[in-house]
Amino acid sequence: MNLFFLAANSILPLFLIILLGFIMMRTEVVRPGWVDILNKYALWIGLPSLIFVALVRLNFRFGDYGTLILFNSGYLICCILLAFPVSLVFKTSQITKRTLFLLLGFGNISYLGIPLLSSALGEEAMGSAILLSAVYPFWMFTLAIGFIEVTGHEKIHILLIIKRLLTNPLLISVFIGVIVSWLKIPVPATLIKTLDLFAQSVTAVVLFSLGIFLGAQQIGTRKEWLPVLGLSLLILIILPGIFYFAAKGSGMSTVQFRSSVLDAAMPMGLTAYAMTEQYELNALLTGRLVILSTALSAIILPLWIVFTS
Repeated sequence: MNLFFLAANSILPLFLIILLGFIMMRTEVVRPGWVDILNKYALWIGLPSLIFVALVRLNFRFGDYGTLILFNSGYLICCILLAFPVSLVFKTSQITKRTLFLLLGFGNISYLGIPLLSSALGEEAMGSAILLSAVYPFWMFTLAIGFIEVTGHEKIHILLIIKRLLTNPLLISVFIGVIVSWLKIPVPATLIKTLDLFAQSVTAVVLFSLGIFLGAQQIGTRKEWLPVLGLSLLILIILPGIFYFAAKGSGMSTVQFRSSVLDAAMPMGLTAYAMTEQYELNALLTGRLVILSTALSAIILPLWIVFTS
């Protein structure tokens, strides 16, 4: 029990920031429009700065992370494919089936995952956290979006998918940071200090933005939340549990293994929500899943921290 409270205490500040954003949205101190502004700052400036600086300081070697990339990629592919049997068993609509390609695997890896892994596991988890923040969007913008387009009325936009990958700030910053670290290219100290200032601000910004988003969502009826609860338990407990036993003994280091399991147990992410809106999918279900899974993760994530310790 003491270990649980220690784990909960390590991530409590993160959820207090989310709660502050939620309260300020509910009391109308801030407006929903803040979310777009804060997210753009985080996506284009804050997180890329954090990723680049962390990778530059990391003695990066490809051989150290091959197993992590392989197992997490396999996990994500299985989660995406799981949408087919789940939609068949529960006889979902075609729109919900297409939405499941995004709901079953893509948690809040960057906005919540990076600060949580750093807080709970220490700075040595940053390498794993950053690489996973590249692995997840890669499979989202390729396989998941590909299935959404194949199963819908849209044509497959190969060039658009490639463009999303090449212009994604997180992927770009990971690529540049890995190259600079791997080749040991010197970076001016002034530039590092400047990027550090942005990096230090991004955790509070993204979590506060998440709180505002949660505070702006509709409540709905109790009956409407039952499938949301089922999906929340699936993505927070069942799927990460399967990954835990599948990846145990995989050869990953302890920090890589724990980082992978915790990222697999992250609540629903805002990027996946944005994709459901763009493709006119079940955005209401996704928005509610963000709310409930984030709330439940305040208890479930400390349990995973304890369980993997």
